[in-house]
Amino acid sequence: MSEQTQEPGSSAPRRVVVAGAGMAGVQTAVALREQGFTGTVSLIGAEPHQPYDRPPLSKAVLLGKAEGSAFDVDFEALGIELRLGCEVRGLRPGDHELDTEDGPVPYDVLVVATGAEPIPLPGAEGVPGVHLLRTLDDAERLRPVLARRDDVVVVGAGWIGAEFATAAREAGSAVTVVEAAERPLAGALPAEVAAPMAGWYADAGAVLRTHARVDRVEPGAVVLDDGSRLPAGAVVVGIGARPATAWLSGSGIELGTHGEIVADQHLRSSAPDVYAVGDCASFPSGRYGERLLVHHWDNALQGPRTVAVNIVGRASGETPAVYDPVPYFWSEQFGRFVQYAGHHPAADTTLWRGDPAGPAWTVCWLRGDRLVALLAVGRPRDLAQGRRLIESGTPMNPALLADPARPLKAATA
Repeated sequence: MSEQTQEPGSSAPRRVVVAGAGMAGVQTAVALREQGFTGTVSLIGAEPHQPYDRPPLSKAVLLGKAEGSAFDVDFEALGIELRLGCEVRGLRPGDHELDTEDGPVPYDVLVVATGAEPIPLPGAEGVPGVHLLRTLDDAERLRPVLARRDDVVVVGAGWIGAEFATAAREAGSAVTVVEAAERPLAGALPAEVAAPMAGWYADAGAVLRTHARVDRVEPGAVVLDDGSRLPAGAVVVGIGARPATAWLSGSGIELGTHGEIVADQHLRSSAPDVYAVGDCASFPSGRYGERLLVHHWDNALQGPRTVAVNIVGRASGETPAVYDPVPYFWSEQFGRFVQYAGHHPAADTTLWRGDPAGPAWTVCWLRGDRLVALLAVGRPRDLAQGRRLIESGTPMNPALLADPARPLKAATA
């Protein structure tokens, strides 16, 4: 990554433009006002809907228990200009202009918060009955599918695949989940940790087929590479997401190997006066000694606070705030509440608290005697205490840590 130096301006920026009206974009706009920014704040979103939260889409909205999940933010009262249904198309940092379908938008400071977009299943684009689940419109298209209790095939046994399968089973649909890897969550968790989760599918009445690759999708069916033919009134694709940054082509902004904006420790991009936050950006973690790309809700909530502090503080020459969080996310699947904090690839020891065949257990990852990550199933207290222990870097006693009856905060060295 090239050295990124953006000197504080001699005066406060008058106009901040935020590209992207999801969680990261909305929280950036709100945080700017909370930090006392008095200039113009413009929030630009590609979707026509009032800005909304995404996690309920795979739960309450999908099941018809809620009509939407709009953020409870009074944009007018905060003086935040909303430009919805407006797609960003390019960026010219030298001119300090953002190109949109409605024309160029000038900025003093730009915050890119365009998030991530789901990866489509190759060869399935345009086939009737094939769905992605990322937007409110996606959820609205899937609601009648579940209401009819159609047979559903879910492609991908990651977090979103498991959450949709959970909702579909709750709605009474027959569900088959096909996964190319040998286990669910293969790209997210080690084999021994993900293995107990495979049984959750059968417990919920869903069929999980691993080592299964889709050969093609036909109207009403999914054909696997072994010739198996699965009936499918609907196909839901959950094979991952990629940063929504294609529109930055030609801008000169440095992108990483996954197409993400390469931000520095202050969430500044390689272009002057351009910050990046949320799913579309990676950042260097001093805590873990590597660059992190985090596609989770909490990152989109926390990062904007750092960006807002740095935008407001730079005119006065304040030392920029560093963004180095303990990553966190949760997932509700098959009647279980799963929470994760930290970054386990940095670990050299794995400890279990409780029986993974039971309803509640925790996995702890250590590097030396320091807790670096944990996954808690039905043990929210472990997660809350463990997250604080990771943040503080408190030395742990492994023998005490492995006792599920002992609170984590009482397992220190």
